[in-house]
Amino acid sequence: MAFRSKEIMKKIVKKVGEDNLAPGLKCALKKSIPDSKVVMGRAKRGIFAGRHIQFGNRVSEDGGNKTRRTWKPNVQGKRLFSYILDRHICVKVTTHALRCIDKAGGIDEYLLKTPYNKMDTELGLLWKAKIENMYEELGQMEVVFFSPEDEVKFEQGFRELKLAERAARREFRRQFYGGSAKQKQTESGIADLHPAADSVTGDESVHSDDHEPLVANA
Repeated sequence: MAFRSKEIMKKIVKKVGEDNLAPGLKCALKKSIPDSKVVMGRAKRGIFAGRHIQFGNRVSEDGGNKTRRTWKPNVQGKRLFSYILDRHICVKVTTHALRCIDKAGGIDEYLLKTPYNKMDTELGLLWKAKIENMYEELGQMEVVFFSPEDEVKFEQGFRELKLAERAARREFRRQFYGGSAKQKQTESGIADLHPAADSVTGDESVHSDDHEPLVANA
């Protein structure tokens, strides 16, 4: 367990220095730091969306005896696609977080819409800051629009490239598997010829043995 807001604030003050922090900046930092008091240790390595371990009692049916127990969240390992990163992100998420991500429209939209004080995990804060910086850099880039004719040409070029790639793969497979089949046929043909040659040499030796006594008798 960890008291997240106090712990993060202590780390920031230790790195920056309490004298270097202005009063207004200190208040702004407190607002951007997660409010949740208790967070699971493994929640730091995933996106849990506020779902953490809970404590309670197990009550028996007969005597009403109470025994302490815990409820852990349903955590799943998922591969979520990020459009800004153009790749999949492997992350541990709860089922509640998955529903929130689906409702937001994707992992990027969920991280952008969720405020910092509600993002109660270190991994979520890291990805949120990273994606925000990438979207900010993307907004500063110049955008070039193509005409519909150019887009049609690009699509046609991509199609031709894909067709050429498929044809090259098909030709390589045909040569590879066809060459191996021909090699097997030649090897089997050579193996069939060897016993025939052995039989021919055996017959010649028998005939030569038959001629020798005839010459001696003559």
